[in-house]
Amino acid sequence: MNRRFLIGQYGQFDYNKYDKDYKHDFYGIEACLFQSEQDIENLIRESHAEGFRIGIHFPLRAGISPLRDPLLIAREDNVRSDAYSIAEQELAYIHSRMQPDYVLFHYPKPVILDDRADWSNWRFDNRMEYEFESEYAFDEFRKHSDALFEWLSIMGAKYGFTPVLEFDAVNSYVYDDDYLQRKLEEYSSIKLCLDTARLYIQDRIDPFFHADTILRRYAKYAATIHLSNVQIVEGQITQSRTPVLPVQQPSDGWAPIERYLRIISSENPDVKIMFEHRSEQVSEEQLEQCYRWAGQLLAHCSLTGSLNIPEGPYEAISSPFSCR
Repeated sequence: MNRRFLIGQYGQFDYNKYDKDYKHDFYGIEACLFQSEQDIENLIRESHAEGFRIGIHFPLRAGISPLRDPLLIAREDNVRSDAYSIAEQELAYIHSRMQPDYVLFHYPKPVILDDRADWSNWRFDNRMEYEFESEYAFDEFRKHSDALFEWLSIMGAKYGFTPVLEFDAVNSYVYDDDYLQRKLEEYSSIKLCLDTARLYIQDRIDPFFHADTILRRYAKYAATIHLSNVQIVEGQITQSRTPVLPVQQPSDGWAPIERYLRIISSENPDVKIMFEHRSEQVSEEQLEQCYRWAGQLLAHCSLTGSLNIPEGPYEAISSPFSCR
């Protein structure tokens, strides 16, 4: 298969998912929100047995805080201070148990939403998880992001992992300004994660956001891609976190995965792919086809180099729908 592939294990170390999804030549497993110490033991034991690498989608353990994602750029000093404290305690715990390849945090968090788009059904667990751009100034974003990058660089060096920032919904501070690109150049040890499902959904609900532009600008800084597909019909998500397959046509409302992967791989031929899908939606034969197709696309782009992919953002849909 492909040494650049990972699977996800969220909530527990699920041996049924492991037996179906993981292949002996995959790179690793990304773990998140494990419910018990036994799950962590299972992850470590199988990693040693199979020789795969471990990535952490923060946090490793469930229940360490009311929110999954630490609000590391919150405007309120006490909220931000608590988030850093919880995050550093969890990083120390992770380091005491294992040596992960990377630790991933959602960014920006809280999410900064463009007031011009309709976010009414973009799902959040708590009102604290987002701010509107009109209430969160660009100068604040830069100040708190500066501190975050410095802290992540220190933590990565201290505990020996690659810090990875996964884009949540993003606003003009990310796509209309070069601030973030400059920070990624300054702190080259910090990488990104791009999520194909999130990118596609925002592309369809936010008329000022274009996924292709984000991919062309930021794929070069990515360590991982969270790969899955989502189908949107008449403004509503009909299928989500589906394994990518060549039969999923954009004309039927599916994300243009082939286009996305070609852009990503032409910008970053070494990026790793984490299959963030619900494999129970497909048969074992279809799952094999998913892996094979993704591998073929990546191999083709690596051989052919940069591709001339024309601009052409997809038409936005005004109807909102849930996202996670």
